[in-house]
This record gives sequence, C-alpha cells and structure tokens, in this order.
Amino acid sequence: MYKKILVPVDLGESDMAKLAIDAALALAKSAPEAQMRLINVQPLVPMAFVDYIPPNFDEELREAAEKDIAERAQKVDLPQERVSSTVRFGAVYPEVLAEAEDWSADLIVVGSHRPTMATYLLGSNAKTIVRHAKCSVLVVRQ
Repeated sequence: MYKKILVPVDLGESDMAKLAIDAALALAKSAPEAQMRLINVQPLVPMAFVDYIPPNFDEELREAAEKDIAERAQKVDLPQERVSSTVRFGAVYPEVLAEAEDWSADLIVVGSHRPTMATYLLGSNAKTIVRHAKCSVLVVRQ
C-alpha cells in the first residue's frame, strides 16, 4: 500500500484538515511501515508590506506555524517516529508538490471544499495538486 503519505494542512481550516488527516491515518494504519507528514504552507509577505512589518516577522510566523503543525502531528494516532511535520513558504500547490517530490511521497491526501463557481473561474489548490502531482492524490470532501 502507501508508504509515505503527505497531508497538506491549512491551519485556518481545522475541519477540513481533520478530514484529510483522518483519511490519511486510516490508510497509514493499514500498512505497518507507512509514514505520514503534515505540511503547512505559509504565504510570502508581499514586498509592498515589508516596511510595515517587524524585521523578524517571517521567523515568528515560521515558529508559530511549526508549533501548530507539530501539535497536530503529535495528536495523530500513530507511533511518533512515523509522523512528521514541516512548514514551507510560498504558494500552496507548488510547495506541496515540491515537498511530495523531495520527501518521495507516494500519496497526497488533500481536503477540499465542494467546487463553486469561484473555483471554476479561479482554480483551486486541490485541483492543481491533482493535475500536476507525480504520485497518487486522494481528495477528501465534507
């Protein structure tokens, strides 16, 4: 089955994150050697705002995100040596895809809202991950 399961987590969407984590956990429990990695992607601060934020803002943001994602990883019902977490900065789908490739993930489990007219016109991260991933992708919806 799947040995390396990557789960993108939006820290502001707890319900969606729980759905994806639960689906990934069910798959990870079916294979004794399976690993899970939770990833959170933080947006880059636009250059126009650089003069208005504290000089250590990026570091504080990283530390807060790493703490939050690590706490979520600790709650996953797997032995802790099989669960990891990471934080990346940039646009969501390129960073998720890069992490999947860097970590050699064989499955990405991503939570997604039901499509609306806005996502048909603007696109969604889940859609782009599905379209461009080099591994299998499971999209979990409410």
